[in-house]
Amino acid sequence: MTGDGYPGTLKGEMTAMNDIERVANRIKIMNSYVEFLKEHRASEKELSEDYLLRSAIERNLQLAIESALDTGEIIISMEDLEKPETYRDIIEILEKHRILPHEFAERFSEAAGLRNILVHMYTDVDPAIIAEVLANRLEDFDLYSEYILSFLEAISSRKSE
Repeated sequence: MTGDGYPGTLKGEMTAMNDIERVANRIKIMNSYVEFLKEHRASEKELSEDYLLRSAIERNLQLAIESALDTGEIIISMEDLEKPETYRDIIEILEKHRILPHEFAERFSEAAGLRNILVHMYTDVDPAIIAEVLANRLEDFDLYSEYILSFLEAISSRKSE
């Protein structure tokens, strides 16, 4: 939390920034991590053989997931919804309040579990799982952005009435 200008830091996220701007900023940051991942899609074999590539992909994936979860926490707070006890709860609360569609939330909540593995290294991260995410799940972040930005538009409309 140094605010040193790197993507994902708090530079520009001062307390004066309203919640809607904070969420939009976190979505923008999340999208930068996802863009990196899209540009560096790798197979299980490539991830197994290239430690540097694997490390960079794992870190950007972790940060993308954390950025998504951060936006959820901000929305939960600004809407005064029940407090999540786990990262998975964040997605479930957003689904419960119809911010995320049910089927999407079920699928995307798996990201919270992956985040815990990436952060805490409960087990060695299986390159096959990372390759699967790179090949088939990155678009979930695009959908997440769309759902959250649509929600922000609805809030903005509601506040301007």
